[in-house]
Amino acid sequence: MKRRHVFKAFLLLVLAGALSGTVHAGGQQDFGDYVVHFNALSTDFLSPDVARSYNITRSRNRALINISIMKKSLGVGTEPQLAVVTGKAVNLRGQTLPLQFREVRDSTAIYYLAEVGIDDGETL
Repeated sequence: MKRRHVFKAFLLLVLAGALSGTVHAGGQQDFGDYVVHFNALSTDFLSPDVARSYNITRSRNRALINISIMKKSLGVGTEPQLAVVTGKAVNLRGQTLPLQFREVRDSTAIYYLAEVGIDDGETL
């Protein structure tokens, strides 16, 4: 339960920094046995083929948040983990918008994707 709260607090901080101005941010954070990889980018950076194959709306006014959770494993490196990923976007006026993450499995990888609309110049 405690680890869940750590992930939640961390992801809120990530989104606060990632979804402002031109959308493109990413990184990873180590949580002991787990590593969380994250990025956020404008959906218009995606090629039409990639957007279509993952059912993502391409637009300069939409952001895509991508989260993956990897468990460290001795001798193997890291392995993708199933998770329940929730989140919300908050603008500077304190208005919130829930993020609807969906699980995507691509070969051996597991990703959690959410899209959010961004008004011109808005910071989330």
